Amino acid sequence: MNRIFATAGTEFRIALRNRWVSISIAMMTLFSLVLSAAGSSATGTIGADRLSVVVASLTSLAVYLVPLVALLMSFDAIAGEVERGTLPLLLTYPVSRPEILLGKLAAHLAVLTLAVAAGYGVAAVAAFAVDPTAIAGLASLWRLMWSSVLLGATFLGVGYAASALSRRPSGAAGLAIGLWLGLIVLYDLGLLAAVVADNGGVFTTKVFPIALLANPADAFRLYNLAASQATSVAAGVSGAANTIPVWASLTSIVIWPVAALGLATVAFRRVTP
Repeated sequence: MNRIFATAGTEFRIALRNRWVSISIAMMTLFSLVLSAAGSSATGTIGADRLSVVVASLTSLAVYLVPLVALLMSFDAIAGEVERGTLPLLLTYPVSRPEILLGKLAAHLAVLTLAVAAGYGVAAVAAFAVDPTAIAGLASLWRLMWSSVLLGATFLGVGYAASALSRRPSGAAGLAIGLWLGLIVLYDLGLLAAVVADNGGVFTTKVFPIALLANPADAFRLYNLAASQATSVAAGVSGAANTIPVWASLTSIVIWPVAALGLATVAFRRVTP
């Protein structure tokens, strides 16, 4: 455990030096404030408190921004060590490869948690300042915060796997962006096209819910929208959020970080110094 903490401390200092902490916090805070202001106009029309509306807007933000930040932080975690020639030195220390990954994960997850807490916290303060009844949405905000951290952990693991498979930062960066586009943008577009073509057939009723749960980003969105009072503000899978059980999306959210880290560990074991 001490070896993991030592690795995490080193990685966190590197993140501070590379400005990832300040960049992540600034990005989350800026976009959260913008969405908080933009989403407040729907408060009166749907009868929900301001914070619940803000949470629905932040859910849509987190689906895109949290995975992107996680992948940008993790794509050179292994490939960068290989290119700099520091991996052989790192492996001479009495620390196993899974412990190295866990240390990197702890540091990067700490950065992501700070960014999420800052961004969502600022949006919540803005909601409380203008709507005293916004306290009713605190449970939704808390659910969004910890599920965002789990979503980030998933894509950190995916980034480590891409980094280990590519072994060069340039290749890992391209693979990371490709994964983000595929899993976050193109995946939903493909499902939408399939649903339209199916016209209420077997795919729509049987395959579509499973396909949503198979994607960590969609499972995250389903889980947070399912219990939201302001689901109508969010677009995309808001209808499915009312038909898929909450436990199913929660299970997907919890399983994915473990699976992604396992995949990264397998890929890292195949990297030779």
